[in-house]
Amino acid sequence: MRHLRLRRRRNKITVVGAGLVGSTFAYTLMISGLVSEIVLVDVDAARAEGQAMDLNHGASFVPPVRVQSGGWEDSARSDIVAITAGVAQKPGESRLDLVRRNVDIFRSIIPEIVKASPEAILLVVTNPVDIMTYATMKLSGLPEEHIVGSGTLLDSSRFRHLLSRHCHIAPGNVHAYIIGEHGDSEVPVWSTANVAGLKLDEYCPVCGRGCKDEIRDHIFEQVRGAAYAIIERKGATYYAIALAMTAIVRAILRDENAVMTVSVPAKGHYGVDDICLSLPAVITRAGVSRVLKIPLSPEEERGFRESGRVLASVARDVGLRDTP
Repeated sequence: MRHLRLRRRRNKITVVGAGLVGSTFAYTLMISGLVSEIVLVDVDAARAEGQAMDLNHGASFVPPVRVQSGGWEDSARSDIVAITAGVAQKPGESRLDLVRRNVDIFRSIIPEIVKASPEAILLVVTNPVDIMTYATMKLSGLPEEHIVGSGTLLDSSRFRHLLSRHCHIAPGNVHAYIIGEHGDSEVPVWSTANVAGLKLDEYCPVCGRGCKDEIRDHIFEQVRGAAYAIIERKGATYYAIALAMTAIVRAILRDENAVMTVSVPAKGHYGVDDICLSLPAVITRAGVSRVLKIPLSPEEERGFRESGRVLASVARDVGLRDTP
């Protein structure tokens, strides 16, 4: 009986999209030892097969894990399905055109995912991630808590990294959030940012380095422009987002009750409703256990509402939300 119970607890993850982000996530996940089975699904079946072959050749160096490529039938009964599939922006193509094309892709793949794994938690990573998370919520029919967008988790990590460098403190002792859109209208929450429990205004005299408005503005501009800077230099971002995805998976599979800034549906938070964007949320085995409403300054609240307005407008333009 005990043996049977252990077998039922095997953790299976399907990665939809075997490009740079999907394959790097599979690699990071393989090293982590969190899962027993990884399935790669891609419209380019040969690419998915090649990625699986490459990963399997390192099987003797990592904890036991089965990696395979395949179709929707191979993804059946997954615990988590991570969606990285999507198209890149073409030269001369507007952001709205890109969103429409990715929403069309989701219209075809979300029903297949749900049919194969109706009890799975869906981790949405495809950009623009807030709109794609909202689309997944609308198209899947799954409970809202089973849908998690990667949101601003990576932006928050970038924020903590830059603050840690400025303050000469390990990133693990820096607590700071980026909320709202994963994009140009995202909002840095300076009012609750702290180092080891000390708000920045309290820590700065101890640090002695100072944190004037121009320094804060420069730090945030680096956070907001990080992806553009990386893409300009190497063409794409994939290492850090793969680590962020693995952190979300760990929080789910280990039932960590971890607080993460992920894309979730706003329900009146700071005056925003019926759109997905990032807020601190508690992540458990059940997915999104609850969303936290942290105190914001008036300026931060205004920024968050602007994020909601921007995203709601895009959702209406692509037919996901009715025009008011």
